[in-house]
Amino acid sequence: MSSPEASSMFRHVPQPLHYAERLLQRFAGLSHALSAEVLLGMLVESAAQLSGCELSQLFLLDATHTRLTLCAEWLDGVLQPREAASLPSDYEGEQLLQYCLCQNRTLSLATLDSALHETSFLPPRAMPWRSLLCMPLRDERANVCGLLLCASQRASELQGFADSLGNLGTFAVTQLHLLQRLRGLADGMDEVRTPTPCASGYGLIGESPGMRAVYRLVGKVLHSPVNVLLTGETGTGKELVARAIHQCGLRRSRAFLVQNCASLPESLLESELFGYRKGAFTGADRDRLGLFDAADGGTLFLDEIGDMPLALQGKLLRVLQEGEVRPLGSTKTHRVDVRIVAATHRDLRALVEAGQFREDLFYRLAHFPIELPALRERAGDIPRLARHFADNAAHLLQRDTCRWSADALSQLSAYAFPGNVRELKGLVERAVLLCEGGELLPEHFDLRQERIISSGKTQNLRERMEQIERGLLLECLRKNRGNQSRAARDLGLPRRTLLYRMDRLNIGAGDV
Repeated sequence: MSSPEASSMFRHVPQPLHYAERLLQRFAGLSHALSAEVLLGMLVESAAQLSGCELSQLFLLDATHTRLTLCAEWLDGVLQPREAASLPSDYEGEQLLQYCLCQNRTLSLATLDSALHETSFLPPRAMPWRSLLCMPLRDERANVCGLLLCASQRASELQGFADSLGNLGTFAVTQLHLLQRLRGLADGMDEVRTPTPCASGYGLIGESPGMRAVYRLVGKVLHSPVNVLLTGETGTGKELVARAIHQCGLRRSRAFLVQNCASLPESLLESELFGYRKGAFTGADRDRLGLFDAADGGTLFLDEIGDMPLALQGKLLRVLQEGEVRPLGSTKTHRVDVRIVAATHRDLRALVEAGQFREDLFYRLAHFPIELPALRERAGDIPRLARHFADNAAHLLQRDTCRWSADALSQLSAYAFPGNVRELKGLVERAVLLCEGGELLPEHFDLRQERIISSGKTQNLRERMEQIERGLLLECLRKNRGNQSRAARDLGLPRRTLLYRMDRLNIGAGDV
């Protein structure tokens, strides 16, 4: 680090010389940690004490970058118990955490307002949390792999600690990976269990015909600038395929950014995508780059593109056709070089016919579609996926690898998985947490019985068919949130027929 950079880092820190000495001591302490648990505990303790905050939390992404886990927490001068800190949390509903991860930006709030900000990831207190600092952490490949968070019940300006604590956290993550490699080698493993891109699967898992078809299509677009549309049910791994296209293609050295088009209202989504100029609206006190500019030269993944408002669809079409972006409040356009990978679980053609999606944008996006198969269509991949998720969960929890009982794998393979790979991952991670004897058993998995196809010989053909039909009807009803008219339309049935079949198969409102 150069002298000007160091000077800038400590400029807004009280007593900078004293702070720098304490920071160096913390770096030295982390370098001597001999276990992952001690290392992570020292990191959150250091972050809290250096910033003067009552709370510090460390969140780490799993190897697939789809699940965020609270790995260590320091609260009121005490390292919190591991059992409470190891519970996985889905960050999709946490907008502040999602912002820092997806935008790769530090977030500093000197006046945290629980009425405006979703703060359920912070421990409940009698007095509200007033200030927050959240910093993305990077691994040795410069990929964002987690978050380091500090919070105080006092209104404090924490931005001055961002650079130094971010560097401390990144150093700790590098040390963590080193410890994991050493532990893996000591156990006789060649490398830490992390997925690496392979020639056939691009880091994806599965050898079923459906996945092989996906691999073939991915291989066609890796070295082409063509935009890609990923379709398939929720939870089939569309973001993982988008990352594989980026990381194995020519743009791997540039940014990969993600935006869920259904997570923000129209006005906020437009400013996120296109940026804005100072004075464009109330509160716009400076120029801000949008995601198209931030991803210039790289890839922008637009998830749930089917939920993008019609007004924004026209502006997106301009980017796809001309490669031009006009920020809010600006009269000038400028060119960007961004590859768009879009994804949706909805039927875009049906949305076009209903007037909810632009036809010209549909044909522009659908130039190269890739449909991901549902997990029930690739049942042969379930055991391999389950073992992969179990190994990752055990590795994250610093436990020995779990054994699998034949009955547990058989039950999983017979399950229909309405939530697809995401549901399988959650079930396996929960099972690893529940497992105490080192072997995963059927009772560790919470499976809906109506979705398990029985292999017993006591059922006749009619009973087996009714069981399958009941599962299909429940899946469609749940996908449409209980709306019977939409479910009947998706199934190609009159609503009266659907109601008759529901009554015959004993499907009530409580089952949906």
